[in-house]
Amino acid sequence: MNDLIDIVLQTLIAFFAILFITRIIGRQQVAQLTVYEYINGITFGSIAGTVATDLGQSTWGHIIGLFLFGGLTLFMAYLSKKNRKISKIIQGEPVLVIQDGHILEKNLEIFHYTVDDLVHLLRKKDIFNITDVKYGILETTGELSVLKLAEKENVTTEDLKLKTSQEELSTDIIVTGKIIYENLKKRNITVNWLTGQLKMMGVKNINEIYYATLDKDNKLYIDYYNDNLEKPVEITE
Repeated sequence: MNDLIDIVLQTLIAFFAILFITRIIGRQQVAQLTVYEYINGITFGSIAGTVATDLGQSTWGHIIGLFLFGGLTLFMAYLSKKNRKISKIIQGEPVLVIQDGHILEKNLEIFHYTVDDLVHLLRKKDIFNITDVKYGILETTGELSVLKLAEKENVTTEDLKLKTSQEELSTDIIVTGKIIYENLKKRNITVNWLTGQLKMMGVKNINEIYYATLDKDNKLYIDYYNDNLEKPVEITE
């Protein structure tokens, strides 16, 4: 019976402690949390859970730890607001991953994202062709912000009274220098045809290619490891 009463009291203490600290720290939507904030929240909740249920150790020790962790979180949030460099260390910074339809592989790897992850994020933005993208920025929350090419902005053909053909999904043909043979088979494309097309496009070695797709008209889109952009854009200081 005493254990039950202790659990009830400790749970109430943990509940109102979290309520008090989170009200001070502030709030964000889960989708807007950085990795640091997400892990911080999990740790915070874990400590609170220990406060509520652990009867084997000092309750006050756990409570002090809970408030200390909350205080450190608040202190780091304060430092982040006051100092841009500290904010970049703690929160990270956005990274440009697409420029003028080219994937910036080295920047993508900073987030440990694969090309499949990037394509998935583009589809969530209703973008099925990387060449439609002027700039793609991977935010610290893991979300992708996209600026389309001017001619690809969302003006409907119905508005302009134009007749157009329906665009179809492209097929992944090469990913990180490796041919996707299953997809070639689905499109009734031979390896000889593909290598011939690559030679005509000046590709000397398939390992030069980071990502390649084939559209409905068998037109190849190729993104190279070395993009050789004339004017690479920097979005951070």
